[in-house]
Amino acid sequence: MIRVVVDSLTKRRLSAAELDALIRRVLGVPLAAHVELTEGMFNTAYRLTAADGRETVLKVAPPPDVPLLTYERDLMRTEALAFELMAAHGLPVPEVLLHEDDLLLMTALRGEPWSAARHRLTDAEHGALRRELGTIVRELHRITGDVFGYVQGPNGATWREAFTAMVDAVLADADRFGVELPDVRPAFAARAHLLDEVTEPVLVHFDLWEANIFLAGGHVEGIIDPERALFGDPLAEIATVALFSDLDDDYQAGYGIEGFTEAEETRIALYRAYLCLVMIVEGVPRGYAGEEREAHVRFFREKLAEYLGL
Repeated sequence: MIRVVVDSLTKRRLSAAELDALIRRVLGVPLAAHVELTEGMFNTAYRLTAADGRETVLKVAPPPDVPLLTYERDLMRTEALAFELMAAHGLPVPEVLLHEDDLLLMTALRGEPWSAARHRLTDAEHGALRRELGTIVRELHRITGDVFGYVQGPNGATWREAFTAMVDAVLADADRFGVELPDVRPAFAARAHLLDEVTEPVLVHFDLWEANIFLAGGHVEGIIDPERALFGDPLAEIATVALFSDLDDDYQAGYGIEGFTEAEETRIALYRAYLCLVMIVEGVPRGYAGEEREAHVRFFREKLAEYLGL
């Protein structure tokens, strides 16, 4: 995943006194230590250690007056729901201890992000983990919803309706934040009929890059950050499981994928193109700037053109 540690304008900090009061309220003991986790790009996150040794992670939603993309509103509710559904199906996720409108407190995982451990993994170890991830995601996709799209919207009665609304929303966001984009609507519209092949809304994490997957003891310990989860085409997961790259054989073996039809390949390209649009636009309200950000945007624009054949 192409991301850098940035102090986003969406981040809202809490004081030590506020963190202590929260831990006392939920765990019944004082706060002993806290550290801000800076890898995240949207919410503020803290790792909290209680006086009795229990460790938790707190996520704090952006301030209410911060401009956001349309789909980013009320993401905390989506994350809490996704964790609840995933836990009910036996998937490896943290336990949610508290969910309020702007706060989400959960148990801390003991391992480390895959992205941090990757350089120490042998090819065989990495392949085994990719197969394990494939089996986990296959189970994730057994969870279904009542509507297509984001829980908080945009959504719709069909996947074509929902995904078209998602694309329209991010294009409207681009206009709102003054981001110039190529005319992508005709390319999406010309392929929209292929979305009708999707008739069941399954739960898609939609942010499954290696930083959101924790490893411990040589296995996948847990999956975090399902705040961008949606109900739709399971193939949409590939946009982040294989971010800007071909889907590997190990993951396919774990999931049970035997190949894709031409129509399925086209749908995957649409989801990747949508993700490029999000990545191009989101940096403006978050206040990202600098040469590295400009290089990333150029890359996203190149991939957008590739996926849509522009």
